[in-house]
Amino acid sequence: MRVPAVLGLLVACALICAPVSEACGPGRGYGNKRRLPKKLTPLNYKQFIPNVAEKTLGASGRLEGKITRNSERFKELTPNYNPDIIFKDEENTGADRLMTQRCKDKLNSLAISVMNMWPGVKLRVTEGWDEDGNHLEESLHYEGRAVDITTSDRDRNKYGMLARLAVEAGFDWVYYESKAHVHCSVKSEHSVAAKTGGCFPGGALLSLENGSRKAMKDLQLGERVLASLHGDGSGQLVFSEVIAFLDRQSSAHTLFYTIETESGAALSLTAAHLMFVAEGNCSGPAPRGQLRTVFASDVQLGQCVVVAHGLAQEGKLSRVIRVQLQEDIGVFAPLTVHGTVVVNDIVSSCYAAMEEHWLAHIAFTPLRALHHWGGPMWHQAEGVHWYSSLLHWIGTHILNPKHFHPWSVVASDR
Repeated sequence: MRVPAVLGLLVACALICAPVSEACGPGRGYGNKRRLPKKLTPLNYKQFIPNVAEKTLGASGRLEGKITRNSERFKELTPNYNPDIIFKDEENTGADRLMTQRCKDKLNSLAISVMNMWPGVKLRVTEGWDEDGNHLEESLHYEGRAVDITTSDRDRNKYGMLARLAVEAGFDWVYYESKAHVHCSVKSEHSVAAKTGGCFPGGALLSLENGSRKAMKDLQLGERVLASLHGDGSGQLVFSEVIAFLDRQSSAHTLFYTIETESGAALSLTAAHLMFVAEGNCSGPAPRGQLRTVFASDVQLGQCVVVAHGLAQEGKLSRVIRVQLQEDIGVFAPLTVHGTVVVNDIVSSCYAAMEEHWLAHIAFTPLRALHHWGGPMWHQAEGVHWYSSLLHWIGTHILNPKHFHPWSVVASDR
């Protein structure tokens, strides 16, 4: 097939099925404004969202160290010249305009919301990146991950609602800290929790054709791993070739949902990854037509998942007895020919973000075709696969978000 025809097929599929492609969930969105809910509740003075400490995994995450103009990490900061934002810049050095890309994206989104909420009013930044030591030792201002904001009219009656708008814009932690400003911060650019939603940790185990087990971090393209023949996780198990990594980040830290079953199998995966579940009787083989896909964050105690101990030819149901959150290292999303994979003896989808496995599998048909024809795959050593990025970019611009995992919608809109 000629290259133009291949590209045409890619674009056509992307237009139809785009965001289902997110391997580990979304990347950064840009230029999109999230629709605000019809009714917004202002934050109360001294209230913060989420209701956890700022520098914890559930909020903006751990410190990574101060950034100075002479440090290697200074290149991580980018200036924000958005004309719809007023920067106080009392130091007259432009420091308040410097921030991480994630912080910049959220701030730009918030600027749109402010103008929509209060016509004629702009967003104002009073503090951005701090190079002068004006904040507490462990402040995220030193990393360009925090801003203090007001409205351009400095109307303090607006600050509670401004804080709510900042939450809606996607800041990872918002604090109505002072009568004079609202404090907002974001996760690190290196934090996969800021960028992804559907992967396995590096230590997760896969079953190979020779009967051995291999850690996800050591898996190679072209290897054949145990998977489900059918797209609902039921029935016969087969060995399926790994044709791509939709995401691969070896040293990243992120939050995983760990799903434990009564059979002793336990699988960790991120929130937006798809799992096959059934209700009711959890004994015997996994029946065709009775399994459905849910996001890992929606798996409930008492539901049945498909387990495949050893090299069994068919998966069996096992009841979920515990679901807990834990941090782990590495994020990997292998794509097999069949679109399924057995990880830690539990059958899982290869896909994330979109609620229907079969739609995601259709979206990746061109990539499987390219592999079959021996065409250009352009595999990445680290990061998100180019095809996933392509589908995600198109999809976040045209499709209704109601069918996607909430974290994916938030991230793509923000």
